[in-house]
Amino acid sequence: MTTALPARVALVAGLHPEARTRAVDRLLLADPGAIAVHHDLSRIAEGRVERVVRDRWGEIDRSPVDLVHACVSCTLREDLVPLLCDLAERGEHGLHIVEAWDGVEPRPIAEALTHTVVNGRPVTHWLHLTSVLTAVAADRLVADLSSTEDMADRRLDIATEDERTVAEVLAQQIEYPTALALYGAGRDPEAGARCAAVLAQLNPAAAVVSVERASLIDLTDGSFDTEAAAARMDPATAQPPDHCEMGDVRTVTWRRSRPMHPARLHAALDDVVAASLRSRGRFWLASHPDTLLVWDAAGASLAMQPAGPWLAALPDAAWEMVSDHRRAAASLDWSEVCGDRCQCISFTGVGLDTDRLVDVLDSCLLTEEEMAVGAAVDRADDPFADVLDPTA
Repeated sequence: MTTALPARVALVAGLHPEARTRAVDRLLLADPGAIAVHHDLSRIAEGRVERVVRDRWGEIDRSPVDLVHACVSCTLREDLVPLLCDLAERGEHGLHIVEAWDGVEPRPIAEALTHTVVNGRPVTHWLHLTSVLTAVAADRLVADLSSTEDMADRRLDIATEDERTVAEVLAQQIEYPTALALYGAGRDPEAGARCAAVLAQLNPAAAVVSVERASLIDLTDGSFDTEAAAARMDPATAQPPDHCEMGDVRTVTWRRSRPMHPARLHAALDDVVAASLRSRGRFWLASHPDTLLVWDAAGASLAMQPAGPWLAALPDAAWEMVSDHRRAAASLDWSEVCGDRCQCISFTGVGLDTDRLVDVLDSCLLTEEEMAVGAAVDRADDPFADVLDPTA
């Protein structure tokens, strides 16, 4: 019996190989016609990548793959997508599982599986991405989200210029999918509940399930929306909940309408970043009154970067040139005085002292007196100038 096109594809990602492999095993056992494809990047530093194909009974094929342009994303796209399309044409498998490598984030794979053109046709003629799932190990989740290690420290870097941190990669893997599978939670129920709470607060849009659940296969019957996932990840459009508390895991979103003073923020930065496992959002500096700035922190690492102008800094006609998601977010943030300029940063942590954190952040805002004489601050006095204005 052959299956009709487009063929079902499920993507399973995760920094923790034992959790990820267990999730794939569960899916293979639940669907006798399923097949799994995995690109082993453990020897990528030697210029070697191996493609492993297996089913519920074991390994079917292991083949070397050329590194296209020395680019992992290009290699996966130019090897993985054609392979899956070929398998789909044969119609021999009811489910095609893509098992990502430890340090690979799911977004580029998901978008390759939905946006690529193959022989003049959209890839969706052959493939239907049903789900994106990230599997995490309960005994490693919190430690890795608070880690100061780079991926290279664990030999998990996937390119010579890969400067990502362990915490950054894990956070991206957790926040993109619509399903999260927790492995090993039953060994320590209290720690398992804490991990489930962390996952639920980092990605409220995702179902949090146990890897051992027999119904894991049910997650592969839907449809994954890459545009919605991208909008959910976009700090310019995200609208996180104001507050959430589950046991000792807490999330607070700091929302204010006044800009921050760059010198006071710089002085408070270590305390603010260290307070939580993960923080992200958009913010407004008095030294950059028209620029939407992105805040992205995981573990002890913080990235700040410009993300274009606030919509209030643009003529009305420009609103038609931005996405519906961006217009909707700006409308929700809008005030008559500041437009969509605002502070909107969400913090999640275990034992997070939300009151103290909010007090520290509030102390970074311009005072009413400073606002009265003008919100702008001379960029010559801005300690973030080298980061935010690298060509100035």
